[in-house]
Amino acid sequence: MVASDRLRIFAGSSNPELARRICEELGQPLGKIKLSRFKSGEIYCLYQETIRNCDVFLVQTFSHPINEHLMELLIMIDAAKRASARTINLVVPYYGYSRQERKTAPREPISAKLVADLLTTAGAHRVITIDLHAPAIQGFFNIPVDHLTALDLISDYIRKKRIPDPIVVSPDAGRATTAERLANMLDAPFAIMIKKRPAHNESVITHIIGEVEGRTPIIIEDLIDTGSTIVNVVEGLKERGANDAYICATHGVFSGPAIERLNHPNIREVVITDSIALPPEIPAKFKVISMARLLSDAISIICSGGSISTLFKYGGV
Repeated sequence: MVASDRLRIFAGSSNPELARRICEELGQPLGKIKLSRFKSGEIYCLYQETIRNCDVFLVQTFSHPINEHLMELLIMIDAAKRASARTINLVVPYYGYSRQERKTAPREPISAKLVADLLTTAGAHRVITIDLHAPAIQGFFNIPVDHLTALDLISDYIRKKRIPDPIVVSPDAGRATTAERLANMLDAPFAIMIKKRPAHNESVITHIIGEVEGRTPIIIEDLIDTGSTIVNVVEGLKERGANDAYICATHGVFSGPAIERLNHPNIREVVITDSIALPPEIPAKFKVISMARLLSDAISIICSGGSISTLFKYGGV
């Protein structure tokens, strides 16, 4: 809980429930803001209380429709700046466009950098985010970025399940470092899947490095989009003699029929966070871990001038 008459927390339209939970943890009322649309689709924002000389925290995750939520946040920032907020701090649990953090072909954009420039130019002073797809995105900003992780909470949950013969699996080489960290936390071996991508949101498993036969896979990802890659990984592991798998991810983007795909007979449980608002009805095998306490602690530390590193049990991101 933090006591400050200068703290104001406002929710965008992407995940108001998470913002409400953050305020409950802080013992702080959720700020009053009006967000609406003109007939043409243009976004309107009005802060319905004074924010002059206040430390304003705007909670907005980049979920679907991502461009709508991004533009809404930019307008919220502009309105706060023109209302003489002392600082404008963005709580962006899922940072969209993070998969476009480098050029992989000629004449491509680096969209993650563009979004960083947009947020900074609009007037943001700080960004709080969770499990970036590429940690180097922090360097795209010229303002402080507090990069939190859900890995501590996920590892605590998995440890309590006492899974027999576990093996942590990275679905690609890019997640190998995260898989190794989780494996160390759980005192378990880990394996890496080698895959190729013929197109966006498509993947083909070519090799598995590690012995998975007779073991229970714990597949760790930063995000799940369409779910097709996860299902391919699960089926590939099953073909090589592995048991039914546990899926762990921070961000449930869940595009298209992803939730239906993940309700797969060879998936025992899907462990996800509420960094993105989830549908009200999801299969019973989905376990949702709230990020509200972690984010509220980060806000409290920022307001008191403490160290964010105290939030990491097993080392930072």
